[in-house]
Amino acid sequence: MTHLFIFGLGYTASRVKAVVEKAGWTVNATGSDGDIDFADGDGVRAALDAATHVLSSVPPDRESGLDPALNTYGRDFGRAWYGYLSSTGVYGDTRGAWVDESSPVGTGRRTARAECDALWLRLGARVFRLPGIYGPGRNALDKVRDGSAHRIDHPGQVFSRVHVDDIVSGVMAALTGPAPPGAYNLGDDLPASHNAVTEEACRLLGVAPPPLLTLDEAGLSPMARSFYAENRRVANGKARRVLNWRPRHPTYREGLRSLL
Repeated sequence: MTHLFIFGLGYTASRVKAVVEKAGWTVNATGSDGDIDFADGDGVRAALDAATHVLSSVPPDRESGLDPALNTYGRDFGRAWYGYLSSTGVYGDTRGAWVDESSPVGTGRRTARAECDALWLRLGARVFRLPGIYGPGRNALDKVRDGSAHRIDHPGQVFSRVHVDDIVSGVMAALTGPAPPGAYNLGDDLPASHNAVTEEACRLLGVAPPPLLTLDEAGLSPMARSFYAENRRVANGKARRVLNWRPRHPTYREGLRSLL
């Protein structure tokens, strides 16, 4: 029987769980909605021993920078398929240039993530590098509706993004196909500014876009503000070639329309 163990049943991993369960897999997971407490060593080790596939969505620890799953249970990993949900933040700032899986990593603000990314690669995992994630309950339409949408006067700034369902389809392609270990960028085909996405959401909802603000005027949190310190475009060609993956939402326009 095919058995998936998930470290960290969050926004994206919970959707992976739903799809693999529908396909008849057995799934155990840690996290607030999981069935095993991360601190339950015996329970986690028993599940790892039974697992044919292991997927982690747990980010680095904020204080130590260590990977909680590998640091706590790495010695208990057996001969399973491994996957890790990482971040395209590992590429750092490229001043808007394109990056692919051969590009240098570890130079940006997410050095701890880059180190954990490298550890999973050395383990032989399929590492999915993800840009900004959006989907049901987490998208520009919701922000426009609740009044929290903003536009920042920051010319030339672009981001890549990906619909959560396209992450799931990419992970499933790797789970069920002959994908070799390595890094895979899962992002859409059209990197764009935050402003362009907000403006499209406003157009779809038939409302005027919010005013342009400076970074200081916007009153962004340190985390939100830090996104504007990096500028890059993320290429998805390897996932297309090796996983035979095609995003159902190739740009933010299709993605937003699907969420109306």
